Amino acid sequence: MTADPLANKLLAELPRAEFNLLCSQMTIGPCNQGKVLCEVGDEIDQVYFPLSGMISLLTIVSDGKAIETATIGKDGVFGGAAAFGLYRSRVRAIVQVAMSAATIPASLLRRSAENSKPIQLLCMGYNEVLLSQARVTAACNALHTIEARFCRWLLQTSQATESTTVALTQEFLSEMLGVRRTSVTEVAKGLQDAGVISYSRGLIQIRDIPALRGKSCECFETLREQNAI
Repeated sequence: MTADPLANKLLAELPRAEFNLLCSQMTIGPCNQGKVLCEVGDEIDQVYFPLSGMISLLTIVSDGKAIETATIGKDGVFGGAAAFGLYRSRVRAIVQVAMSAATIPASLLRRSAENSKPIQLLCMGYNEVLLSQARVTAACNALHTIEARFCRWLLQTSQATESTTVALTQEFLSEMLGVRRTSVTEVAKGLQDAGVISYSRGLIQIRDIPALRGKSCECFETLREQNAI
C-alpha cells in the first residue's frame, strides 16, 4: 500500500504551501477491509484521505438494514465537512476495500481551513460531489436491476482501486447493494458463466471490462463524470 500523500488526487491538487501544511499534521497508515470509520450520529473527529482502496458510505434505515449511497477512493476525502465546524455523520463509513489513508484530526483540519481558501474550496467541492453521487446512486438502487447495479459497482471499485481484482465476500457485497445474498450469488454465477468475471474464495476477477460495461447501467458513466469535476 502506498504511503505517498500525493496519491490522493485532492491533496495533489492543493497549492504546495497548503499541501505541506496538511501533510505536516497527518499520519499515514493502513485500514483493513470492514473497519468502521464512523457510525451514524458520531461526531467526526478524524478525516481520511484515501491513498488506495475505497470507503463506502451506507445509509441505515429503521430496521437496521444498510445500503451503499456513495463511495470514496483516492480522488476524495471522508469527513471534509468537519473543516467548517463540529459535524455529526449522517452515514456509516466503512472500509470497503483495504486501504492506506492519510488521516488528520478534524480540529487541525478546521484550524488549517480557517486561513486557507484552497483548503476550504477542496472540502466544499468534494462535499458537492458526494451529494451528487448519493442522488445518482439512490436513483440507480430504485430503478435498475440487481445485475446492472452489480456491474456498476464492480466498475466503480475497479476504477477506484485501479485493479481488475476485487477482494470481497458475497455477504459484504449483498449489504452494499441492499439485496439478499442469494441474489448476488445468482448474478455472480451468470456473469461467470458468460466469461465476464471469475469468482473464487472472496476474490472477483474482472475478465471482460467491455462486456461488464455493456451489462452495467448508465449510472457508472454518470458517476465517473461527476467524480472528475
